[in-house]
Amino acid sequence: MMRLKDGFKGEQCIVLPKAITNIIERDPVASSLYITDIGYYPKARHHYRKRTVPIEEYVFIYCVDGKGWYESGDTRYDVGTNQYFILPPGGTHTYAADENNPWTIYWIHFKGSLARYYASGCTRPLDVTPGKASRISARTSLFDEIFMTLKNSFAIESIRYAMASFQHYLASLRYIQQYRAVKGNTGNDIVEIVAHYFAENIERHLTLAEVAAYSGLSASRLSAVFKERTGHSPLNYFNLMKIRRACELLDNTGLKLSQISFKLGIDDQYYFSRLFSKIMGMSPKAYRNRLHNK
Repeated sequence: MMRLKDGFKGEQCIVLPKAITNIIERDPVASSLYITDIGYYPKARHHYRKRTVPIEEYVFIYCVDGKGWYESGDTRYDVGTNQYFILPPGGTHTYAADENNPWTIYWIHFKGSLARYYASGCTRPLDVTPGKASRISARTSLFDEIFMTLKNSFAIESIRYAMASFQHYLASLRYIQQYRAVKGNTGNDIVEIVAHYFAENIERHLTLAEVAAYSGLSASRLSAVFKERTGHSPLNYFNLMKIRRACELLDNTGLKLSQISFKLGIDDQYYFSRLFSKIMGMSPKAYRNRLHNK
């Protein structure tokens, strides 16, 4: 059986140089909670990592699609969509993607005097279930902001900002009810409820049956309501939201088209390009280049 630590199509990864982590360890602001490695693996088929030599960092893994598993000590856990866990330092562990439905994960290695407080109680899988008051898409944007900050600069102010944002990121999970209470909920309007569900699952492939089950309506009734209210079927509306997000990523990041495609739950880059062109009237490349041609 093939086993891979990394090298997945569409992946993103940063390993902070030792010289930078040495600076962070001496910094009074950043040292309390800091990242040493950070990444994103989409549809990580054959992903497998076994550490027999303990490491010093905590390992955070957040599964946003698919399935996987991990072993810590003598206990094995299964992990599904919208679950996360944190492995403690100083021990051996193994984790891997499911062979038939491989996970898409955000992952972070981290250290610092506050690390154990945020990691406490997280050795078992914890749920981050989409709902009317959930803020999954906002949390994902925060991860992207942390990643891009570290990718663009190792200046001390950038590092401090990234690590402060990381504390907010972990706090949004540790204190999830408080994090969600800030937003409130979308009320009882079915179109708003489903649109929010789409936003929270923008990285996934959804079926009409899944969406209908979440809404509490039959597939035919949901389709009729959506068509009447928006002029689009539910899944066409979802595609419009995906392409809107693609435009944001094309405008504001340097991500490759394949990476953007995976971030939208679309495995086939060529299908993504066709869908983008159909909706926007130009290819993703032309859309990105338009800013340089003005």
